[in-house]
Amino acid sequence: MKNLYLPALFILLINYSCKSKESASDDINLEARTLLLEADKSFSLMSEQKGIHVAYIDYIDSNGVLIRNNAQPILGANAIDYIIRQDDANFTFSRKPQHAELSQSGEMGFTYGIYAKKYHSLDTILYGSYSSIWKKQSDGKWKLLLDSENEGIGE
Repeated sequence: MKNLYLPALFILLINYSCKSKESASDDINLEARTLLLEADKSFSLMSEQKGIHVAYIDYIDSNGVLIRNNAQPILGANAIDYIIRQDDANFTFSRKPQHAELSQSGEMGFTYGIYAKKYHSLDTILYGSYSSIWKKQSDGKWKLLLDSENEGIGE
């Protein structure tokens, strides 16, 4: 439960700074949100095809933060080291983003959704929720600035 406070605060801050006016810029905002959702979907596809290890290395910002259950936040180079040490050979990981929002500048945004972890030796799929804060790079690619996972989905 403690792990949910930091991502929730970031989401509230980003959401507060997001556009709320209805105008012609809403079409541009919708297109930009769609591009952010596509980045999250591309991350998921890479996770499925090449493994979560490869996907995180490609998508995490050098200053990225990982929030995981029963752990302190894992920052920057330590987050990358943590990812490198993970063994993803026994499962397939995928995410289904449900929503995205952007800051007014369009340089930051967040997504959230459901993830699925399918272990090769089990007949069941383990589900959880996630929220991610993304930062747009100068080349237009989105990178994970903060990624939080919450194991299990309540009944």
